[in-house]
Amino acid sequence: MLRNLAASVILYEKVKTTAAKAKAVQPLVEKAITKGKKDSLSARRLLLTFFYTDHPIKKIFEVLGPRYHDRQGGYTRITKLGHRPNDGADMVLIELV
Repeated sequence: MLRNLAASVILYEKVKTTAAKAKAVQPLVEKAITKGKKDSLSARRLLLTFFYTDHPIKKIFEVLGPRYHDRQGGYTRITKLGHRPNDGADMVLIELV
């Protein structure tokens, strides 16, 4: 579940989810983008073992790696949206900065 959520955050650049899921997926997205900053074959193969498809990997190496080349971390932001009316779960928006 976290792999798919991490892929969605990378592909769509913002995802509305629960606070617990966002806090769990944030380090995964940060590490994937950090690996994508150095465009090497070993980094690409390491990300291929994590993601189910290669669409997020292409975006990491072609778009996000060059975008965050000078940034030392903190690629994601979590913004609170309030409670879900159905069950009261804390909803947040996790997005790329």
